[in-house]
Amino acid sequence: MANDIKDIAHAVDTASVMGLFASPPRVLTLGEPTHGVDAPLLLRNALFRQLVEREGYRTITIESDCVAGLLVDDYVTTGAGTLDEAMERGFGHGLGESAANRELVGWMRAFNDGRPGPDRVRFAGFDGPLEMAYAASPREALTSLHRVLADHVDPGLLPCTAGTLDRLLGSDDRWTDPAAMLDPSASFGRSAEAGRLRLLADDLGALLDAWTPHLIAVASRDAFDRAQLYARAASGLLRYHFWMADTSPSRLSRLTGLRDQMMAGNLLALAERGPVLVHAHNSHLQRDMSSMRMGGRRLEWWSAGAVVDARLGEEYGFLATAFGTMRHQGVGVPPPDTLEGTLYALPEDSCLVDASELAAVLGAAGPVRRTSPYFGYAPLDPAHLARIDGVVFMKDVQEDVQEGDVQEGDVPGE
Repeated sequence: MANDIKDIAHAVDTASVMGLFASPPRVLTLGEPTHGVDAPLLLRNALFRQLVEREGYRTITIESDCVAGLLVDDYVTTGAGTLDEAMERGFGHGLGESAANRELVGWMRAFNDGRPGPDRVRFAGFDGPLEMAYAASPREALTSLHRVLADHVDPGLLPCTAGTLDRLLGSDDRWTDPAAMLDPSASFGRSAEAGRLRLLADDLGALLDAWTPHLIAVASRDAFDRAQLYARAASGLLRYHFWMADTSPSRLSRLTGLRDQMMAGNLLALAERGPVLVHAHNSHLQRDMSSMRMGGRRLEWWSAGAVVDARLGEEYGFLATAFGTMRHQGVGVPPPDTLEGTLYALPEDSCLVDASELAAVLGAAGPVRRTSPYFGYAPLDPAHLARIDGVVFMKDVQEDVQEGDVQEGDVPGE
């Protein structure tokens, strides 16, 4: 079987990736099986550079706060702020501490320097303003949306004043209490104020839609797209907070689904702008239903990728990533009767395999079991190969790279 696998393994480059598809996907997704490791991010960076230079891609989006990501986009497109500020304030989930993410942002800024607007590369977060321990206050999204409308629409059409929003929002601490993640009674999401804010967010979003022609004419398409992002984030956050206060057994499954629903909305909006490379955990990008165990329960939900695939069809592409060893975490060579173990027999440090061809080779060799999870690593399910376009395999994943001297103006990795 080793020789059969070797025959279908290719370098991870644009030629091999595009060879998997009849035409370049509008949404090309690259998953990772675990977070907190820079190696797959460095591979992602190299692939994005090739997609930009050879295939005309101009946007990359990652599993990070969509509102905070606007600050990074401002930096890479116009040079606003500094690289340090973009890394400190422009990411969720602590991703700004990654040396690989810093390399990406530094390269994007250098690439854009001196280029006309339409040819610049763009950055976006596509996750909601959510963290593992809490959901953000809807303040920034709501007040930013209100400000855009107040600047360009008859004030009499606004459903409330900025002062009313501020009063209803109150202290941000009431929204971000970490206890609310597991204790519904600690959530502010079903208070009278939160209920009023949900209605106002809906009215503000409707007003934005109704005044689309005027807003695009007097501002710009980019400004309008940003206002739409604020509207999605505000409504999504308020809906998420509402269900954090739910006491039913379906609470956690609903919350995971709501998060991916926010992700899907952001991905579909980015797809309207042009081809986009997406990077996130495999579970957010797969076409099959996602699942996990939390609080002693099995949670199931449709991922953002499944939703976007259902909408875009052949314009959606999914590359899943799998690892061999992570010796710095005590993980050795995977068993040979697993998908990862089979791929580990290949000599390459990393490679891309057509998932349908891999499924055929594995099927001819007999049953292949799923690798046991470890250290947050979610192994690929061999049964999902039929709904994956390609598998990126990284043989020996090392410790995170150390942050070097990536400064403004540098073009790392070239």
